[in-house]
Amino acid sequence: MNLPQKFALANRLSRLKPSPTLQLAARARELKEQGVDVLDFSGGEPDFRTPDEIGEVAIKAIRDGFTKYTAVGGIPELKNAIVAKFERDQKLSYTPKDIVVSCGAKHSLFQIFQALINPGDQVLLPTPAWVSYPDQIYLNGGEPVFVPCREEEGFRLNPEALEAAITPRSRILVLNSPNNPTGAVITQKALEGIGEIVLKHGLLVISDEIYEKIVYDNHRATSIATLDPRLKDSTIIVNGVSKTYSMTGWRIGYAAGPRDIIQAMDSIQSQTTSNPTSISQKAAAFALSSGDKFFEPMLSAYGKRRESVVESLNQVHGISCKKPDGAFYAFPNISGLLGKSYRGHPLLNVYELAEFFLDVARVTLVPGAPFGNDHHMRMSFAASLTVLQAGVERIQEAVSRLD
Repeated sequence: MNLPQKFALANRLSRLKPSPTLQLAARARELKEQGVDVLDFSGGEPDFRTPDEIGEVAIKAIRDGFTKYTAVGGIPELKNAIVAKFERDQKLSYTPKDIVVSCGAKHSLFQIFQALINPGDQVLLPTPAWVSYPDQIYLNGGEPVFVPCREEEGFRLNPEALEAAITPRSRILVLNSPNNPTGAVITQKALEGIGEIVLKHGLLVISDEIYEKIVYDNHRATSIATLDPRLKDSTIIVNGVSKTYSMTGWRIGYAAGPRDIIQAMDSIQSQTTSNPTSISQKAAAFALSSGDKFFEPMLSAYGKRRESVVESLNQVHGISCKKPDGAFYAFPNISGLLGKSYRGHPLLNVYELAEFFLDVARVTLVPGAPFGNDHHMRMSFAASLTVLQAGVERIQEAVSRLD
């Protein structure tokens, strides 16, 4: 039913697109509910349980009656744990007044864009990039400027490409390292070059570090805020507990940065969600104070899965896959499959190929196009080795049926 004109939706929604990852996950769930055996590799969610010790802290909070409103931007216990985490892990000094706790890292990002973007401001977005960045920028009146990161350079941001994309309207740079969907980690040398450009042009940096702990081999996720005190003063770091501690449903994210920006985010939050869930805050404070003891077994498992998935995908004719530096996604190049046909129907783009894999292989992979890449697909390896191996076998069998 169409809305009467007087009830028409706001113009800002015209460029908003539903999340393709959530759409695919929803369709996979529907098929599963119908009894179809679908292997879903579309989501960005660890498959591990939240550690029991963290859960026990939440249970205690409920029993103690810690179920009321809290301070809008987070309880002191959690803010202090975040301050200690930055000092411990990155040697960055913040105070609780430099921190705001929100309902997930995505919520933190939206509030930053809302606090900073004026109509027409350009936001530099290295691409491939997480699908929510452009829509959040559009919703807040900004214009994303896509800075291509090439596969032959490991999908890492090249400082020269960044410099070439800057215009007089450039105001913000978004960094996401390790990257979703590619897993790319920006090298220290490249980050230093990026930092010089940031200072030269007076840019603000939003550093999305939600995957900071998930790195492999000799890679290290360095925060640009650690390179120079001036860069720290120009950077808002976003993080959370969802990936590191397998606490996606607890909805706790946080941001640290210049106090005036943090205070603006707190004010926005006071008029939208108010405080994050009290119980989740207690659990998150405990998780962050625990260091890496809960996370280390998860990282070990991710490393084994990464090796298996990449090796197996590279054995599928028409697919090539580089090892990701971090995160828990493979980003295989499927160019060799485009243009092939199934039962006389040519598969001309990544969307049609994703439908083919779901319909024929009963496997969900995310098309690369919404991330800014038409020749790749994202496969999460946040699943058991057995499930991952079965999934690649299904992909292999389905590909063998293409003409």
